[in-house]
Amino acid sequence: MTLNSLIETDRAHWIHPVASWRDHEARGVTVLRSGKGVYLTDSEGHELLDGFAGLWCVNVGYGHDSIVEAAAEQMRRLPYATGYFHYGSEPAILLSEKLAERAPGDLNHVYFGLGGSDAVDSVIRFIRYYYNVTGRPTKKHMIALERGYHGSSSIGAGLTGLPSFHLNFDAPTAMQHHISPPYAYRSDAPDEATLIARSVAELKARVAELGAENVAAFFAEPVVGSGGVILPPKGWLPAMQAACRELDILFVIDEVITGFGRTGPLFACEHEGIEPDFMTVAKGLTSGYAPMGALFMSDRIYRAIADNTPPGVPVGHGQTYSGHPVSAAIGLEVLRLYEEGGLLANGQKSGAHLAARLAGLRDHPLVGDVRSLGLLAGIELVTNKATKQRPAPALALPDHLARIGYRNRLIFRAFGDGIVGFAPPLCITEDEVDVLVDRFTKTLDELLTIKEIRDAVD
Repeated sequence: MTLNSLIETDRAHWIHPVASWRDHEARGVTVLRSGKGVYLTDSEGHELLDGFAGLWCVNVGYGHDSIVEAAAEQMRRLPYATGYFHYGSEPAILLSEKLAERAPGDLNHVYFGLGGSDAVDSVIRFIRYYYNVTGRPTKKHMIALERGYHGSSSIGAGLTGLPSFHLNFDAPTAMQHHISPPYAYRSDAPDEATLIARSVAELKARVAELGAENVAAFFAEPVVGSGGVILPPKGWLPAMQAACRELDILFVIDEVITGFGRTGPLFACEHEGIEPDFMTVAKGLTSGYAPMGALFMSDRIYRAIADNTPPGVPVGHGQTYSGHPVSAAIGLEVLRLYEEGGLLANGQKSGAHLAARLAGLRDHPLVGDVRSLGLLAGIELVTNKATKQRPAPALALPDHLARIGYRNRLIFRAFGDGIVGFAPPLCITEDEVDVLVDRFTKTLDELLTIKEIRDAVD
């Protein structure tokens, strides 16, 4: 099909995720054609540095033939195997073993799904089941962070702390609650210890308000991703884990974005020795080459569910494609590339270089804050550095950023409140990091050529 035909066909038929439908009808689709390493090529031949790894997910980069070969070989041998009725396949079994060996604490049991949203949904269902069969049926309320992201499914969207995922969707439910994120840049806390103490106190106060006998779990990302790449201070996760243990509520870590080398180690939990009761992953699990997500369940939770469900009674949760053999084969090869292929090590090296280069943007007139961990970074733009004034919505900063960035052959995430997110593939070299930062600096400079934006900067 011609490009114009594709654009018109897209307008007529494809409902795009998390988009203004009317705006998309007017704008039209940008068609991507190919990718290699950290670069994408669109249908008009423009080569773009993908500074966001697709959607935080193409961690190994584009065009790995070994992944394609692993998928093709598995398709030829066994393209599908159900996990129902006690069946399984070798790739899914081996992947569950390798993941359990690398997971923190006693997260020795793995349930596979299609992505991060249904991994969160599955956790919610298993938590309800766990408390019901262990004689605590009132523990139904769940708490998460404002600005946090836990998917856009019917249940998980209520734990997500972003208003656009609630508007007109009847979310959150009455049993889903949110507390403040550890957002140092936007906090008046005098130091990190105070910020941590406030988070712990807010969680305890919310549990007391709801009644500890009614609260099931607390959900958190190691780094708040879609809410603006907010890095909690060192010590925050251990403090929240300790509070959950004290309150007798489950501690759930969502590593859908941060897992598989995004922040340096394989899992972000490793930075501070976190051992959650459940952990969700997706994205980097297959590096986006095929759909797959997973949840890890601790020995304690697994044993309680297994031992309190009578023999012959199924635990009624599952999906057709759980443990899909092709996705699992891809996951095994992707894991090999992280470790034996040196991508984790390269990501750590390039992540340090990215942090150093981005730090130089602090002096830019539009930059209020720069924060990064590994190859995950957020740049918060302001129109007044002293007051930390967010750009006014009327300035349409995200639209301008995306448009100018694309013209400068760079892809990044322009959030709605003036925050820019970066998450390039782990294969990015230090030279390519320099290209990324140079192109983004040029984009920021060109923003200031727009009179309305230039006049708004104090």
